[in-house]
Amino acid sequence: MTTNNLIDIARTIPTPGAALTIAYSPILLDMIGRQPLELRLTAPAAGHRLPIVILSHGYGPSFYIASKDGYAHMAQFWAERGFAVIQPTHASSRVGGLPSDAEGAPFFWRERVAEIRTIIDRLSDIEERAPAVAGRLDQDRIAAVGHSLGGHTVSLLLGAQLHGEAFGDPRIKAGILLTTPGRGGKDLTEENAERFPFFDVDFSHLKTPTLVVCGADDNPRFTRRGPEWHADAYHDGVGAHALLTLDGVGHGLGGIAGLDAKETEVEAPDALEATKRMTLAWLSTALGHDTSAWSSARAAITGPASSLGNLIEK
Repeated sequence: MTTNNLIDIARTIPTPGAALTIAYSPILLDMIGRQPLELRLTAPAAGHRLPIVILSHGYGPSFYIASKDGYAHMAQFWAERGFAVIQPTHASSRVGGLPSDAEGAPFFWRERVAEIRTIIDRLSDIEERAPAVAGRLDQDRIAAVGHSLGGHTVSLLLGAQLHGEAFGDPRIKAGILLTTPGRGGKDLTEENAERFPFFDVDFSHLKTPTLVVCGADDNPRFTRRGPEWHADAYHDGVGAHALLTLDGVGHGLGGIAGLDAKETEVEAPDALEATKRMTLAWLSTALGHDTSAWSSARAAITGPASSLGNLIEK
């Protein structure tokens, strides 16, 4: 276990010790009609049949970290404990994405979905460009995790529909939605309903096993409904089995994009560590990496770590 002097209660949530990792960046994947898609791959230095996690970044104000280089501590935490983590620089990234006058700008919600599907299509190409990982990825065990706008991206890939259009990818076996936008349309203010028609998502078709994570103090500007708006995917999604609400934090979950990132409105190392440990446990059990991890984490967050947040399950 690596040392973290800033956490306290979160230590009661069990997690494996950290192992040596390797990283490759940038890995470039050609895409038709546009610039290559840039990726970072972080993976354990040893081991085989590594489960895969694709991490979709949000649209935060920190121009230089909302890309393959952001959320580094989350990716590193998962990789140190057995997962191969792939981070794309999405089309919406202001530093490395598509031009601001390209079709779909500035959010490129449809292109973001296509980018993750391209990653899955070309996992063998990614392995070829990362020699120390070649032959070690388990392409039958793939999870997708998204934060904020990344949660919107991932929710579509997990089965949610937009205006009757389906985007689900059955190759994704599990998902995590972190402070994801809720229902659109009439649930938004009039101005935001006009600006974000792609928020009008129907989560009832989301059938992939999913953990939804929210901040109790995450008061969105898009709607007058308050923080509970971010939990819509849990309430509507058939496959959304668990909802974790962390106390004392908002949209940044205590520092998910980085403790010193501009979008981190509250630096809360204990809540951030709880996010990392609980998401790891969900991924571990959902992908068959450690079948007892989630039950152990659940016992902690509802017991000695209950002051950090609330967990409900269907």
